[in-house]
Amino acid sequence: MTRARLLPLALAALLPLLVAGCGEDPDPFASYCEVVREEKDGLARTLDQDDGSSGLLPALPVFERLEEAAPDDIADDWSVIVQRLTSLADALEAAGADPATYDPVDPPEGITTEQQEAIELAAGSVGTEAVREALTNVDQQSLDVCKTRLLL
Repeated sequence: MTRARLLPLALAALLPLLVAGCGEDPDPFASYCEVVREEKDGLARTLDQDDGSSGLLPALPVFERLEEAAPDDIADDWSVIVQRLTSLADALEAAGADPATYDPVDPPEGITTEQQEAIELAAGSVGTEAVREALTNVDQQSLDVCKTRLLL
């Protein structure tokens, strides 16, 4: 065989291997669902242990892991949740305030007006319809795709 005839045959033989090596995961949701299953019980315990004073903040590390694993179709919803909670956590940390005991009506001594406003703004962004919708979406997607409830 001549070199001109061998090249197309070699390419034809290698093409499936190249495509398989560069291809997408056959089930792009499998790894996300694995993380959902791994995090579900811990998330429930975290949210159950909170007396309501900290809201969703104790769950932020779990939400960050879920955001990292999220497939494209739900990534934006996870971003909304994580970004808003991170902003609140950052505002509380900058003020040196404990999320479990912070009282916006009677803030601890030493917290400036600017810090109080930053905390109030961040807390307000967590309590929006966008966050409620994102939480509903990630829970519904986890039920539909992973066959397990995550939040509700």
